[in-house]
Amino acid sequence: MAYLKLGMSACGGFLVAPDWVMTAAHCRLGNATVILGAHNILEPERTQQVRGVLRYHMHPEYNPETVSNDIMLLKLTTKATLNDYVQTIPLPKTSSDLPTGTKCSIAGWGLIDDDRATNKLFETKVSIYSRRKCIHFYPHLSTGMVCAGSFHELRDSSQGDSGGPLVCNKVAQGIVSFGYDSPPGVYTRISHYLPWIHKIMKK
Repeated sequence: MAYLKLGMSACGGFLVAPDWVMTAAHCRLGNATVILGAHNILEPERTQQVRGVLRYHMHPEYNPETVSNDIMLLKLTTKATLNDYVQTIPLPKTSSDLPTGTKCSIAGWGLIDDDRATNKLFETKVSIYSRRKCIHFYPHLSTGMVCAGSFHELRDSSQGDSGGPLVCNKVAQGIVSFGYDSPPGVYTRISHYLPWIHKIMKK
């Protein structure tokens, strides 16, 4: 997990290579400071590594109105040191769809329980939601998006979790993108963007 400090606001992100962090395009709110290996973001923990951003690669077709193509890659000024606290997470290898009901987890420093801010990293479990059903909530749902949530337990990502990963079977499959006050939430579907991701990271 990466914590992206953006002036007065913040986002999540995740390390996909020692010098690359993936996040949401809508997190491009001024210059970011990237903090890796953090648990409590207000404490100067020994596990933390702080990096600057050399280049921001926002998806060229990101649309703030429909929040489509909500994906961005950050090239760090220097590589992260990989250790017990800082690791990269694998990306999907193919663009196949995730079966409905797949168990995943989300994490972030976003609001919990009625807008209660937290400075500690929280994690919760969600399930992939049927695309057909999700279109009822979000009519402009595209193939670059995937829905997830947990209804009976009302688990969802929240304000401030943006840019964090949706992790299914130890692979980052989604990026926290947008949603209403209750689940399901909408995530950028990483597998849809593999050609673009590989192109940017090769450059």
